[in-house]
Amino acid sequence: MFKNQPKGLFALALANTGERFGYYTMLAVFALFLRANFGLSADAASRIYAGFLACVYFLPLIGGWIADKIGYGKCVTIGIFVMFLGYICLAIPLGGGSFAMGIMLLALLLISFGTGLFKGNLQVMVGNLYDDPKYADRRDAAFSLFYMAINIGAMFAPTAAVKIMAWAQESLGYNVNDSYHFAFMVACASLVLSIAIYYACRPWFKHVENTVKQAAQSGNAPVEELTPEQTKKRIVALCLVFTVVLFFWMAFHQNGLTLTFFADEFVNPVVTGAQTLAFNIWNLVAVAVLVYALFGIFGDGSKKAKLIWGCVGSAVTAFLVFQYFHHPAELGIAAPIFQQFNPFYVVALTPVSMAIFGALAKKGKEPSAPRKIAYGMVVAAAAYVLMAVCSIGLLTPAQQELARVSGDATFVNANVLIYTYLILTFGELLLSPMGISFVSKVAPPKYKGMMMGGWFVATAIGNYLVRIGGKLWGDIPLWIVWSVFVGVCLIAAIFMFAIMKKLEEATK
Repeated sequence: MFKNQPKGLFALALANTGERFGYYTMLAVFALFLRANFGLSADAASRIYAGFLACVYFLPLIGGWIADKIGYGKCVTIGIFVMFLGYICLAIPLGGGSFAMGIMLLALLLISFGTGLFKGNLQVMVGNLYDDPKYADRRDAAFSLFYMAINIGAMFAPTAAVKIMAWAQESLGYNVNDSYHFAFMVACASLVLSIAIYYACRPWFKHVENTVKQAAQSGNAPVEELTPEQTKKRIVALCLVFTVVLFFWMAFHQNGLTLTFFADEFVNPVVTGAQTLAFNIWNLVAVAVLVYALFGIFGDGSKKAKLIWGCVGSAVTAFLVFQYFHHPAELGIAAPIFQQFNPFYVVALTPVSMAIFGALAKKGKEPSAPRKIAYGMVVAAAAYVLMAVCSIGLLTPAQQELARVSGDATFVNANVLIYTYLILTFGELLLSPMGISFVSKVAPPKYKGMMMGGWFVATAIGNYLVRIGGKLWGDIPLWIVWSVFVGVCLIAAIFMFAIMKKLEEATK
């Protein structure tokens, strides 16, 4: 899985891990921060939340356009520093007045623009590593590994946010509203780590920091020439994919909005028995390590490697057994903690996904990237089918709010969300890394930055449409809310299958 990959992949992935850790630490509590600190309604908070996500994913188009002019490496560096200024602004507790609101909006703009310069261009650099014929056939696997690294940062983020807020309240005496700012401080620190990794390992990937034109002028790379017809064909195929994936992100990123509201309002805030094990981040880390250990033991590595993995697997198994017999009888859980499950599943399931598709590839039966994306939409629909079924008979959010005051509220088991995130993650693994790989492969060389930016524009539109969930959150039965996302995902999947031939032709 990790063998025969260029060193630059791991350096860029680790730099991205640091940045994503900070971003998801902030995002884990952001929607709740808006409601707690500024007293906003669910609808008002969803407008700001969705608008921010839209900017974060729209501005890579601008960042890609700039990078196609001045180079990808320069944009990545500038982007980190701009993001740092934004997180600094968020980390300062200014209360809940209009001035604080203004500074917060400025912070969101800085973070969005910095991300626009950083995120897409870093991924273009990853793709450029695989323009080398020596590595070309490992592109899909590389983006799966890169995506896994992103989620390692995201996996720890909710726990970091919850723990540092609790520490600020209990040890430093800060009130709940001010403690949110400590979570935002974590993002500042993570960016320092990210830029340190980037420059320490820069010699491994410096050759892919420039645009195709810059590389050709320096004599480092040939320019792939496409006819106008070929260029148009590829751009049309990419735009069709962008149209489909925006609906996936509309559904998927409910994890930070309506699924978090659901966790806060409808999930039993206390778990008991063995279920408490799932809410300890170190148990999740141990499970993920065990998965990799099993692949190492039964893979095609050397005897020495198998022995090392065997020792690692034995150690984490012993740890998990110890945890099982010493888990607490009950544990209070906070709503943001549920956001750790999606990145955990990505990290743990990536080798499984790669093994399945690797086996299919050897038989000549591996689905194309567009077909994987279509399957991902179907799987996402299945996740919301589960939510809809489990929400039948529950009160509406408005009724639940009154019922909680009177003590008559009805709660569901935490497993509802745990399993929903599992299914959503299967869909994500089929769609997101494969989509990024598809863009890096199909994008005309002269427009790589903009086309990667186009992927994020589609994500931006999908993220802005996330607010539809907030609009529905109130007097509408929950099973209807989730059914909206079932319908959206299925319609997008049907459209994807209808245009499949055109998409697959563009990859040839």
